[in-house]
Amino acid sequence: MKIHGSHQVKVNPYQQQLKKQHEAKHDGKKINDQLQISDAAKKMQESDGVHPSREAKVNRIKQDVETGNYQVNPDQTAKSMLNFLRK
Repeated sequence: MKIHGSHQVKVNPYQQQLKKQHEAKHDGKKINDQLQISDAAKKMQESDGVHPSREAKVNRIKQDVETGNYQVNPDQTAKSMLNFLRK
C-alpha cells in the first residue's frame, strides 16, 4: 500500500514579497517613502507656540512650586478629573 502526500502546495507567504523586492532592485526602480502632513498639522507647526497669558500662568505656577507656596485643591482637582473622564 502506498501513502501519497496530501498534494497541498506549501507556499511561503513571504516568497512573493521577496521576489518583488528582488525584481525592483534589478529593474532600476527605487521605492521611495513618502510623507504627507495634514493641513491641521501644518497650522500647528506655523503657530507661534504658547500664548503669552498661558506662559505667564505656567511661570507663576513654577515659581510657586519652587518656593513651596503652591497649594493643591483636592476637591477641585477631583471634579476636573471627573468632568474630563465623563466627556
